[in-house]
Amino acid sequence: MTGSYPNLRLRRTRATAWSRALYRETVLTPADFVWPLFVTEGQGVEEPIGSLPGVSRWSIDGIAARGREAVALGIPCVALFPNTPSNLRSEDGAEALNPDNLMCRAIKAIKDACGGDLGVLTDVALDPYTSHGQDGLVDASGYVTNDDTVAILVDQAINQAEAGADIVAPSDMMDGRVRAIRMALEMGGHANVQIMSYAAKYASAFYGPFRDAVGSSGVLKGDKKSYQMDPANGEEALREVALDLAEGADSVMVKPGLPYLDIVRRVKERFEVPVFAYQVSGEYAMIEAAAAAGAGERDALVLETLMAFKRAGCSGVLTYHAPLAARLLGG
Repeated sequence: MTGSYPNLRLRRTRATAWSRALYRETVLTPADFVWPLFVTEGQGVEEPIGSLPGVSRWSIDGIAARGREAVALGIPCVALFPNTPSNLRSEDGAEALNPDNLMCRAIKAIKDACGGDLGVLTDVALDPYTSHGQDGLVDASGYVTNDDTVAILVDQAINQAEAGADIVAPSDMMDGRVRAIRMALEMGGHANVQIMSYAAKYASAFYGPFRDAVGSSGVLKGDKKSYQMDPANGEEALREVALDLAEGADSVMVKPGLPYLDIVRRVKERFEVPVFAYQVSGEYAMIEAAAAAGAGERDALVLETLMAFKRAGCSGVLTYHAPLAARLLGG
């Protein structure tokens, strides 16, 4: 502090709207958002998700329309998550490697609709494709294996890159998968495809509605605590981030969001790299429930929480509120 009252009155700069705008330390714009979208089979299909009010699964034609909407709103990137039909799920998640799977068709549809005006981020993990709902291959004891899973994740990432993905985002939390994917992208002629690593992904209680959206909640056997992080750990998150950056990640993600803003800040201060956070389905649902109950004004709640991510150090936020927030911000 360089002064004292009354020479220094901190309320002076808060007295008018123009002054508050002039002195604002953190700015939120539509360019700060990545819009997660759920893809389903069919034509002209919109399936509202009960546990995510206001969010739907869209058939590929609807996904292309959402892509055009994102461009119009100034949202620079969408993230795709498929709801794979149950008859295409298997123990080994082989549908993830199908070049004509739901994900790849959605990537191509958005690229056809939007070209280079919109980035496409894709999820690299096997849980949308496995019959047991785990993110990787499971051995006879029920343990999710690491190295065998990584081999499939590499092929999945290449499959998505060849379909036109701009960013592949491994969300599986297997050890060593970033290096393996980066090497395969380089060798496969995809040097400019980015890797946004889910570097600090916690075994959280906030994922329930997402699992409903991709159809894995009803099939998930066991939990994911042997590979997702313990919510009690912070130092371990820094080790995970350091490893993923060394292995070739262009950016890193912390997931969930608001309960882990301390991790976002620590990562940003330690590594000074692009850090993203995922405002996950449970966080979204809580805001919607609060607004519906009259416990807070929805628009204000949305913008305040998104501002918290930016203030903590995020380069961007994956949020289901992206289109609403973009409109509120004048996108």
